[in-house]
Amino acid sequence: MKKWILVLFAMLPSMAMAAAVSVPLDKANNDMSDQASLQNGAKLFMNYCFGCHAAQYQRYERVADDLGIPHDLMKENLIFDPEAKIGDLMVNAIPQTSAAAWFGAPPPDLTLVARVRGTDWLYTYLRAFYKDDSRPFGVNNYVFPSVGMPHVLEELQGIPEPVYQTKVVDGEEKQVVVGVKSDGTGELNQEEYDDAVRDLVNFLEYSGDPVKLERHTLGWWVMGFLVIFTIIVVLLKKEYWRDVH
Repeated sequence: MKKWILVLFAMLPSMAMAAAVSVPLDKANNDMSDQASLQNGAKLFMNYCFGCHAAQYQRYERVADDLGIPHDLMKENLIFDPEAKIGDLMVNAIPQTSAAAWFGAPPPDLTLVARVRGTDWLYTYLRAFYKDDSRPFGVNNYVFPSVGMPHVLEELQGIPEPVYQTKVVDGEEKQVVVGVKSDGTGELNQEEYDDAVRDLVNFLEYSGDPVKLERHTLGWWVMGFLVIFTIIVVLLKKEYWRDVH
């Protein structure tokens, strides 16, 4: 009985996350081995997200080294604080109390957001903003209704108009937002915007687990060693027991 109680408690976080998702999620299909994608994701993060959201568990230097960005280019193009050094943590200067007043809550640190939310959730969420004049920033989000965050990528996507579908909610037919369609005023077309969001999500996944690729590579080496070691042990066992039999 105790065993099953422990299993249930272990499952609660994932069950809560699953319950929070009320719309189908699109597959991010990002690739952490794509260095160009990670570099573009870092650029998008620093230009569009870092003004409000920190990545305080990362260092500029580590990001530059992992993503193949020379330190001088990192300092010139992706470090906006003139007082910051290449070895500093990636923190921003937005006052938390002011941010809470502006957005309703302090913007969360995004270092581990991909591990908490999942890449598919992030990919869908960043493409789910739609025009809603009733909201303080003029936008809403059908993945995260009543979101307090502005649509920071609007200049890339354009103004996203909501796409409605009739669904039965609480026993009544209602018009529900199930997607968005850009008005075409953005810098990118739909495919390019999806790719840009994928790059940003790719960077956020890297940020939450910088050693993932290294760990996977090391895992293959370990598996190879174990296979070779097993073969050697079997051959030795046969040699040692040959005289006995």
